[in-house]
Amino acid sequence: MQNKQITSRMLAYTALTAAVYAVLTVGVAPLSYGAIQIRFSEVLVLLAFLDRRYVPGLILGCFIANCFSPLGMVDAVFGTICTAAALYGMTHHSKTLFGASLWPVFCNAFLGVEYYFLQNAPLFFTAGTIALGEFLTVSCVGVAIFRQMMKNSSLVAQLKI
Repeated sequence: MQNKQITSRMLAYTALTAAVYAVLTVGVAPLSYGAIQIRFSEVLVLLAFLDRRYVPGLILGCFIANCFSPLGMVDAVFGTICTAAALYGMTHHSKTLFGASLWPVFCNAFLGVEYYFLQNAPLFFTAGTIALGEFLTVSCVGVAIFRQMMKNSSLVAQLKI
């Protein structure tokens, strides 16, 4: 049975993950928000594929970053739910890194609904552009980075919480 005790190391990793995600998102804010968005911070969601204990930090980081969204608290709640759904899929239903990378593409496409209702953006176009941004950052760039990282077993061991 896995030890469910919260350690100071886990808390530190959670805080660091949340901070890095939020800073990477807010730091390039014009690209991170909107109907057409590229979030470089989304590469970090692949950490959950390596160790599901990254999930709380990724969810917290997403929530913090989305608090700075032009759509306000609606995006903080709805965007975080989409990220949580993607992380659930990655950690429970993915056997390959590329397969895991498709969960954020699919789940975050639902943000098109948010933009449709709040900004009268075209639903399918907006869902498509958000999914495309996720695919480029997570499935293309993120998978390439993580494949290289996973070749280094000592690095992967360090990433385990």
